[in-house]
Amino acid sequence: MDKHRILIVEDSPTMRQLLAFALKRLKDVDIVEAQDGMDGLRKVTSDHFDLALIDINMPVMDGLKLVSLIRGEDSIKDMPIVVVTTEGAKEDRERALALGANEYLTKPIQANKVLSVARSLLKIG
Repeated sequence: MDKHRILIVEDSPTMRQLLAFALKRLKDVDIVEAQDGMDGLRKVTSDHFDLALIDINMPVMDGLKLVSLIRGEDSIKDMPIVVVTTEGAKEDRERALALGANEYLTKPIQANKVLSVARSLLKIG
């Protein structure tokens, strides 16, 4: 059984830690962290991931731009994406989903919510 590879794209080290900590409760996962959208794009285009958690508000390249770039790349366009954000507004949610995000989590993040979303998108559980 191969490990599920998960990419966390988030500029806050505390947030990355929190997400990684929650996801490590899943069996057989490899977690890779990226500190901004550009870093995330580099990693996601040079490696295989089964799931990406992407923050919206980041320096260099925001999460929505990253989501649309991923959806425009044939080799990775089907990878499940969870958008993580402090923006709880309906418009933000709709924009993220319209751009191709599969799920939308608002901060403060609850570990059990992250786990259930990850399980459903990775089809494990």
